[in-house]
Amino acid sequence: TYKEVSDYVNEAIFERKFQLNLHLRILQEQPAQKLVTYVKGTGKLLSNHEVSISRENEKSETIYAENILIATGSRPRKLPHIPVDEKIILTSDGIHHLKEFPKSMVILGAGIVGCEYATIFSNFARTKVYMIDRADRILPFEDEDVVNIVAKNLSQNDVVIHNEAKLERMEVLNGEVEYEISHKDGRREVIKVEKALLSIGRVPNVEGLGLENSGVKLNDKGYIEENSTQTTTSNIYAAGDVSGRIALVNVGEREGRHAVVRMFGKPIPSIIYDNISTIMFLNPEVAAVGMNEQEAKAKGITYKLAKYDYSCIARAIAMHKTDGFFKILVTNDNHMKILGMRAVGQHASTAIQAVALLISMNKGIDEITNLMHPHPSIIEGIQECVRMLKGKSIYKSSVFRDKLQCYRCEEGVCTPLQTL
Repeated sequence: TYKEVSDYVNEAIFERKFQLNLHLRILQEQPAQKLVTYVKGTGKLLSNHEVSISRENEKSETIYAENILIATGSRPRKLPHIPVDEKIILTSDGIHHLKEFPKSMVILGAGIVGCEYATIFSNFARTKVYMIDRADRILPFEDEDVVNIVAKNLSQNDVVIHNEAKLERMEVLNGEVEYEISHKDGRREVIKVEKALLSIGRVPNVEGLGLENSGVKLNDKGYIEENSTQTTTSNIYAAGDVSGRIALVNVGEREGRHAVVRMFGKPIPSIIYDNISTIMFLNPEVAAVGMNEQEAKAKGITYKLAKYDYSCIARAIAMHKTDGFFKILVTNDNHMKILGMRAVGQHASTAIQAVALLISMNKGIDEITNLMHPHPSIIEGIQECVRMLKGKSIYKSSVFRDKLQCYRCEEGVCTPLQTL
């Protein structure tokens, strides 16, 4: 039941919050050091050193600080003509307060979050899911082979994807959602569903912070302008979604740590964002780090590529989970430095970080080639990718053409690297 699923999720959320709150409380109660003073209220910058704190039914107070960190996060983006009430038309903030599985749902937007929720609800087989996207395919920032495998599994779950569709209207009628879309060929379609979810990005929480009083500037996209977490006001820092970098929890935490070290004048290298790995909780799981083919081609970069299908990995065969692949991009030279990797399939997220480390170290693929990988394991697929690139794999892409690929791409023309 939905209650069982909800209780299971809420238990995990409670456990995590309890750990953090307990830790914070212990720091507050340290009698000797008084490490943390935690105040609940609404903060506003009065200057670059003063913050006004307002509390309900209490007099506001002003505190002075040598340094200030802004970490106010972001919120789901809404559209002015769609009446979001977080009951029938929802965002990711309200979706967790459902009481039961809706019989049907439409998701506006087909990026990562939209596809994740489509995967979640369709996997339970209680909700008929529709998706609306103006692009010609879901996950438009990802390579076509990644998209195809995710779209195939959504289709197998009976998810209807309205590609290249424009939302003309969405409204609540008699307790249900009615939406109208127009297609590229001129057709119009009206569909009724029980719930709607807006998944069209996020906006930073910068309103009402008093940034104008402190000299902190926003960039053209409305995010706080910063350089390695330091804003345009030297003693004020920004971390997390307000900076408009990568909107992930682990990135925000890293930026917060980085900012605190900088505040106290300690030398610290700048954060490198090129090697940050990400996970997409889809079916199958997708993990990514660095460039994909789409990005490399857009930047005019010549590259070599190896792709190894899960159906050739012993561990995947043993688990009967052969839907997926590894794909590694390297520079088109003898160094073959890693530009990026995509992993799609079971345990994909556990395999990505070793490659992320090599990217951060500006290393090539020799380290992976010479490393003895455990057997049977999913990460043997990575080893076979680099062996193909080095011409040392016993598996030849010219033989297993539907399972293995190894080629060089230059100016949009791809040439096989392996021939018999």
